[in-house]
Amino acid sequence: MARRFLGVIALATVFLAAIVLLKLAPVPVGGQASKPAATAVKGPAPKTPWGEPDLQGIWTDIYETPLQRSPLHAGKEFFTDEERAALDAQRAAIDLRPRQQKGTERDVAGAYNAVFMSVRPTGRRTSLVVDPPDGRIPPVTPEVQKAVDAEREYRLALLQATTTCKNQDPGCRGGRYGPPSPRRAEQPPRYSTGNINRVDNPEDRSMSERCMAAVLPDFGGFRRIVQSPGTVAIFYDVGQGQGWQRNIPVNGSPHLPGHIRLRFGDSRGRWEGETLFVDVTNFSPKSDFMGSRENRHVIERWTRTGPNTLEYAVTVDDAKTWTKPWSVKQEYTRQDEQANRIYYEPRCHEGNYGLAAVLAGGRVADKAFAEGQGPNPAAIDNATGMQAPDESADPLTR
Repeated sequence: MARRFLGVIALATVFLAAIVLLKLAPVPVGGQASKPAATAVKGPAPKTPWGEPDLQGIWTDIYETPLQRSPLHAGKEFFTDEERAALDAQRAAIDLRPRQQKGTERDVAGAYNAVFMSVRPTGRRTSLVVDPPDGRIPPVTPEVQKAVDAEREYRLALLQATTTCKNQDPGCRGGRYGPPSPRRAEQPPRYSTGNINRVDNPEDRSMSERCMAAVLPDFGGFRRIVQSPGTVAIFYDVGQGQGWQRNIPVNGSPHLPGHIRLRFGDSRGRWEGETLFVDVTNFSPKSDFMGSRENRHVIERWTRTGPNTLEYAVTVDDAKTWTKPWSVKQEYTRQDEQANRIYYEPRCHEGNYGLAAVLAGGRVADKAFAEGQGPNPAAIDNATGMQAPDESADPLTR
């Protein structure tokens, strides 16, 4: 009971902090509509005072485009205007904020998440993936599939002490009490980036709970680009506090030595005509992007295509993860810098307060069990939390 109480307090703290931030700073996160800059004017892309292409400003992709092409749209690279209008109408009818039974933990959690939800207009492309031509990410290699299967088996083993909750059971958080898993003390097969059925250490919790969910490449949120001679700096505001800063040397300097590994990799840029070409290597094995970790190689191309448009093209290559490289293309729209302001602070209260409360609650539960006043924490579901939400009904992805 004490652990659950601490968790509720942490959730309330995050919710109140989000409300204050939304009121004090006009930062467009999720549910707030972005405000583009003035209507685009045809003309050449601007230059910096020192003569380089000017990429500066706040940018975002204002359209809703799935990462991969749905089988429903196989063989179709672009939507017609009529198809886009029909999809917009279907998506506008989806209830993004369905209420649960009032007063329940799930209802409170839904209210918090609703702050970050919004509906954007359908984009022209049927997928962000442009290569392979079918708009689908290539299959993973047997090596990575084996690692993914081992992780899944491990997580399920730790959950075997529980069974599915019944909706009418208010005291059940995703599973019923049962005997502790015999594998509870085992370490994960590789560095864990998701929740496992323990709350003994921060590493038992997901990267989101640790405020470390942001990865490169990233296809959502906002980017604040600032330039100086020899350097391009990008701040990513990617929603729910997962913001991060990136500095790209554009001065001919070599990559860091191979034994130095960074969460967002080591970026080195150069100008190729009007395009900023960025080569990213040296990723950390603790940074997971769709199964790819330390062997990931990312090549980006940033091109100012007009006064208020910026093209972002990226190729992801990891021969140990995918059977071949794949590429994404997005068009960003420049945002009004008075109506849309980004402050250089991630605002991730889950990691600052919520995670500490989860770990403290775990210790309270341990003490209560030792004193014969509560169930064995090793037999409680601490991984899935609550009943999983239904699959998305978004017509773009179903």
